[in-house]
Amino acid sequence: MKNLIQILFITLTIGFFSCKRVKDKTEKVANEVKLKTKNEIKERTQEVVEKIYPPFDHDKPDTENNKKRFRDFIKVEISKDVKNIYCFDDAIGINSDYMFAFNCNFSTSKKIIEVNELKIDTLTKDNGFLMQHDFKWWNKKRIKELKKYSWTNGNGYFKYFWYDKENQKAYFFDFDL
Repeated sequence: MKNLIQILFITLTIGFFSCKRVKDKTEKVANEVKLKTKNEIKERTQEVVEKIYPPFDHDKPDTENNKKRFRDFIKVEISKDVKNIYCFDDAIGINSDYMFAFNCNFSTSKKIIEVNELKIDTLTKDNGFLMQHDFKWWNKKRIKELKKYSWTNGNGYFKYFWYDKENQKAYFFDFDL
């Protein structure tokens, strides 16, 4: 009888510790799943927010947001010569406009012109200055002196591009009316 009680005690003790170990392991896995789910929801929410209202950092150059917007709007990869990327958006209201200013070399400017199907614009004297906002990185006085390249879809959507060879500075203005 004594042996039976010892065996029963040992079995219950092993069972208790086994159950505790299973319980602890289950809680650990449950917490990991909760954390992973929470992070996944955060990431997906951020993706949706960025698609609806992408963030622009107009007061700081070369932020991750500005680099993402550069790729989204200008549609070229950021090569080593592309620096000091500033951008701004005004997408509130019935029309929207997006401004980018950055340094790059001449070959990158040619690539931008090619990828965006821009042509030298000798017909339109209006540079869209009334729609553009005033920033120290957006030099309207200098832009006025540069050749303008443009593109339109014919339905009120436009892209303007200016390149300053002397200062290796590009200006890209994307807007709709």
